[in-house]
Amino acid sequence: MPYDVPFRHQQALDPSALTTITSGLHALSRAIDDCRNAGVSLEADAAVILLARHLGTLTKSMPDDAILRRRATESIAELQRFPALLTLAIRGVAYDAAAKDLFHADGRRAMHKLAAALCLPDDSYSIRSNRSGPAASGEITLHGEEVWVQLSLGALGPDYEVSFRRVRGRDDHLGDRRRFAAIRELLNPERFAERVRRELRLAPTSAERVTLFG
Repeated sequence: MPYDVPFRHQQALDPSALTTITSGLHALSRAIDDCRNAGVSLEADAAVILLARHLGTLTKSMPDDAILRRRATESIAELQRFPALLTLAIRGVAYDAAAKDLFHADGRRAMHKLAAALCLPDDSYSIRSNRSGPAASGEITLHGEEVWVQLSLGALGPDYEVSFRRVRGRDDHLGDRRRFAAIRELLNPERFAERVRRELRLAPTSAERVTLFG
């Protein structure tokens, strides 16, 4: 076995430095490559088996299967509604004109759904896109009489793709303090609209007035 190396066996015997799934997978992947280079069966290699088992120990402190299965099911439902938008939020659209086109098209559709969930009259808001430069995603903005919502893949990273605040008219571009939400919240427009109305203390919709005073 002239191309075999002892490093994977050393890591397998003392994997204490492999404290994350990423580092564990990297070590396992390198061990598999070593086996292939040496012509060793990776299915029977002791180091590969030990490193694979170590991956299991790294997940013991994580949520149990029932919680993870529920999250996976919810993710599937989200991806079925807006598969491209969620994927693009993860991978980014910088320097990819086709991806940016898709991001802005799906982003505008998501904003129209949010406007409907907020019961905004058609003539009371605008939805605009700012494509920005090739290195950035740009922004899609919903601007109404009381509410401003913006979608952007900015520097704040995951779970901060959506920002929203209360405004005083459609000429108000500063508004009150910004709040943040994950893009997956925007893709559930009814639930997100409830959060926006609650946190910004928006005026009740016609349907809510009927419920309150009817």
